[in-house]
Parts: sequence; C-alpha cells; structure tokens
Amino acid sequence: MTSSRPLHFLFVLLLAIAVAGCSSTGGRKKGGYYKDDGPDANPPSNLDQIPDAVPKLEPYASGANRPYVVFGQRYVPDTSGQAYKKRGIASWYGKKFHGNSTSIGETYDMYAMTAAHTTLPIPSYARVTSMVNGKTIIVRVNDRGPFHSDRIMDLSYVAAYKLGIIGPGSGQVVVKPSRPKRSGAWPRKARPRPLRQNRNPPRAPRR
Repeated sequence: MTSSRPLHFLFVLLLAIAVAGCSSTGGRKKGGYYKDDGPDANPPSNLDQIPDAVPKLEPYASGANRPYVVFGQRYVPDTSGQAYKKRGIASWYGKKFHGNSTSIGETYDMYAMTAAHTTLPIPSYARVTSMVNGKTIIVRVNDRGPFHSDRIMDLSYVAAYKLGIIGPGSGQVVVKPSRPKRSGAWPRKARPRPLRQNRNPPRAPRR
C-alpha cells in the first residue's frame, strides 16, 4: 500500500505539468494553437511520410488510469474495453511541449503520431476521422487533456498536419478506439475444438 504512493505522486506531478500546458486558458494565436506555442521553425520535410501509429497490446499505466480531478471536473478513465465513439473538436499542441513529459512519463514528440485524451486508457490507440475532409489517422494516446469542455482531443503536430487541421488549429472529428489485429489467432471456423472428456475412462491395469 505504501509502495504505491510514490507512483501515485509521480503521476499527479506529471499530470500537473501537463495540465499547466494542455489546459492553459490563454488565448490562441494564428493557427489556433496554444498561447506561446506553435509549429517549429524548421519542421521536417517528410511529414507526409510519417506512418500512422500501429496498434499493439500494451499494459496500461497504473497511475494514469485512475480517476482524477482537474479544475473541479472529475474524470474517470475507462479501461473496461467498452465501445467508444464521440464526435467533437480536436486541437493540437506543438513546440511549447516538445520534449516535456506526458502523463505516463514518456517524452512528448510533436513529430510522433500521438494524442491526449481525458478518459481513454493510456497507452491505447485511437482512430481519428476529420468531419471536414474525411481524412483518417491512427494515433497512440499517451497523455491526458485537453481540459476544455469544447474539445475532446489534443493531437500532436504531425497528427494534426496529416489530418489537415494545422492551419485552422482545430476541427470537427470522430474518435474511436483502434485495437490491434489478432496476430496468430485462429479463425473462428478453424479454431480447434477442445477434447471431450471420456465419461468412461479406461481402468488402470491390474498388477
């Protein structure tokens, strides 16, 4: 019981750092990004070639999937695996947070296909579809936020670029979980049946 306190404290500390940025109430500049944030001066030239995140099975971070409170609002991460589909506004965060720690202690990389969400389990994967242009991307959710009632997800710079919302800074999207494909799993029709137990097992030989 005592050993879990340092981990919980670490999560709270990391979350506080993330909140200080992702939930900043400051105004937005051109492009709609957070105050004092924005794109890098010299972004890579191969942003179009950066592949989507590939869903895979990963253990959930213990501290980052507990209920938490930010600005008086209580959030309860859902690790039950229930169906989730939500439409709302996605925004993005860039150079101001590049290199900082996410809610699970990973380093935020604005050029990786990642995102922040308030209640999806982390780490997990999500399919994000733009309602403006129909583009779809898959991101790895590894951070908490945005803590604004009018937005449902914060995308990394490259994820927002591939979705086409760098210019406007935000856009209407649909978010759904993206689960890994079953690797090496038996197809339903080809799955071997369990052996039936013999109701009359052979008796042991007499000695």
